Amino acid sequence: MRLDVVTIFPEYLEPLNVSLVGKARARGQLDVHVHDLRDWTYDRHGTVDDTPYGGGPGMVMKTGPWGEALDEVLASGYESGARAPALVVPTPSGRPFTQELAVELSERPWLVFTPARYEGIDRRVVDEYATRIPVHEVSIGDYVLAGGEAAVLVMTEAVARLLPGVLGNAESHRDDSFAPGAMADLLEGPVYTKPPLWRGRGVPDVLLSGHHGRIARWRRDEAFRRTALHRPDLIERCDPSAFDGKDRETLSVLGWTPSPDGRFWRRPRAVEE
Repeated sequence: MRLDVVTIFPEYLEPLNVSLVGKARARGQLDVHVHDLRDWTYDRHGTVDDTPYGGGPGMVMKTGPWGEALDEVLASGYESGARAPALVVPTPSGRPFTQELAVELSERPWLVFTPARYEGIDRRVVDEYATRIPVHEVSIGDYVLAGGEAAVLVMTEAVARLLPGVLGNAESHRDDSFAPGAMADLLEGPVYTKPPLWRGRGVPDVLLSGHHGRIARWRRDEAFRRTALHRPDLIERCDPSAFDGKDRETLSVLGWTPSPDGRFWRRPRAVEE
């Protein structure tokens, strides 16, 4: 996979050289290019922003530097053999970044990120490139950052760990929170390691039993418990038909029942957390 990031703070992307992403780069699994947007400016100040039409506070990033930068980055990628690029625009007004979207992006051979600053990029830039390549406007949460570089780091790490060979164990992300399949709408439960006793606190007996079926059931039940506590909205939107009898029994104990029409789960208001 090829990744390009255009930013006015290239140093912000230094974490792409460490941990799993850094190792993937060293092994040639990720081809990462970080570009300074100011390289496509022509005044001595390297100006990339201007006042907004219509007035108001803040500044808006200009079309000129972004257009020239993206044209050149895309051209260089095509020349090096990259295929089917997609533009990823970090923005609080975008589609929520989820595990499902991370999987979708991990299947693309080339991603170009455009982390903005100030009030964002002139809308015409996004509209222009949407006529040429797929564009994903993506939000990592319901809050506003000073810039999109942190969002790029979040998305890159989430996507990179899904690439074949990046994780030491290919099965490591199978039981992740939100992982496609059985964990699609659940949070991963608690995990434990050695020693079996620490400061008077033990490990659940089932995890020491060696009984794989019971362990799998315990882990799934704990996933339901954690999801019900921290993200009840995930359970509310689940299709009851997606759960087996044991799942439904666990949810019932936790105070959840199918809606009268059987299309989703609900929790009576009288049930306490």
